[in-house]
Amino acid sequence: MTTKIILASAISTALLAAAMPTQAQSFTEFAQEGDVIAELRVRYEGVQEEGNAKDDAIAMTARTRLGYETADMAGFKVLAEYDHVTALQDEYNSLTELGSDDKTKSVVADPATGDINRAQVSYTSKEFGAVLGRQRIILDNARFVGNVGWRQNEQTYDAARIDLTAIKNLNATYVYMNQVNDILYNDLAVKNHLLNVGYKTPVGKVTTYAYMLEADEKNDESTNDTYGLSFKGAAPVANVELLYAAEYAVQTQNSGISGADDNDAAYTFLEGGVKVSGISLLAGLEILGGDGDYAFETPLATKHAFNGWADKFLSTNASTTNPEDGEINGLQDIYAKVAGNVAGVKLLAVYHDYSSDKDNIDLGSEVNLLAAKKFDENFSAGIKLAQYSAGDVGTDADKLWLWGEVKF
Repeated sequence: MTTKIILASAISTALLAAAMPTQAQSFTEFAQEGDVIAELRVRYEGVQEEGNAKDDAIAMTARTRLGYETADMAGFKVLAEYDHVTALQDEYNSLTELGSDDKTKSVVADPATGDINRAQVSYTSKEFGAVLGRQRIILDNARFVGNVGWRQNEQTYDAARIDLTAIKNLNATYVYMNQVNDILYNDLAVKNHLLNVGYKTPVGKVTTYAYMLEADEKNDESTNDTYGLSFKGAAPVANVELLYAAEYAVQTQNSGISGADDNDAAYTFLEGGVKVSGISLLAGLEILGGDGDYAFETPLATKHAFNGWADKFLSTNASTTNPEDGEINGLQDIYAKVAGNVAGVKLLAVYHDYSSDKDNIDLGSEVNLLAAKKFDENFSAGIKLAQYSAGDVGTDADKLWLWGEVKF
């Protein structure tokens, strides 16, 4: 545990002591009013890839999560949570030495070990909220800041967060973080400032944001600053509901190398569709711009949720580099999506067509299918499939997931 987390835990303990029950309320009663966190998620992931000299991967993993959050005392709560991932079948490359490091296998990014997932103190009132310590942070749809919750070890942050909600329809969030705890159990020192402001209108929500990221490692002082504006809403028309969204952002990156020039890129997102009888039909365009030297990146995002579940485009700079000339061309993702619920089963189908932003190189296509059901408040299960077909570059890949989860 880092010194920063020890300090946050000490603060949390002090605040918890201040929030202890009075003589009129026993400690047992106080403890019973808190929330116990107990979760088990068991998942199978199979990966088949063509043309990359890697053997098929099979991963059967189980994540156990145990924690406790105190009852509310004058607006304060303290939460502590521990995760442990076990590899029940470890025929895969976890990208670490933890659990499975078989480099002859395809990648399944679920290392097997344990760690403190969250250790935080929070305060909530009608006008104000704050969280200090190791915490989960998801801003908007997680396209720029998320927890990568699909992976067995989620991404958390050592941070101080403030939320302002005093003005009707207006919300503002500021975060200062000094460590990113990623899905591979890396603790990355940072000096990040995040600002997100949203306003709800009768026809949708307008959000503006500034995400200023700076590495704080000994040999890495790179920066990545992103400023953007988004709009998302829905409007009833006759017997259907119109769905629409648009977003634009600009990004400036500097490698931190003395004398290095800044790199600039832009992000564009457009989506439209309808919802009829509970079925959503959507089409969209997402562009992570590239100019040959650099492509738009989202370092803190829940990337698995975007640009296909086969995870072929997790790093835009790496995945859109033309092998013939070394140019970094960016990504254009045109997609169509159908989502609904039948007999309590969530169904989702997505088709992606990928090309490079620069030079329009064919980067392949992908089909994503999902069926998931929540049987009650405690148990859920699902199945998910990703089939990626390579274009002028890349390698075909099929991925299959089966999972069950119990929460108390």
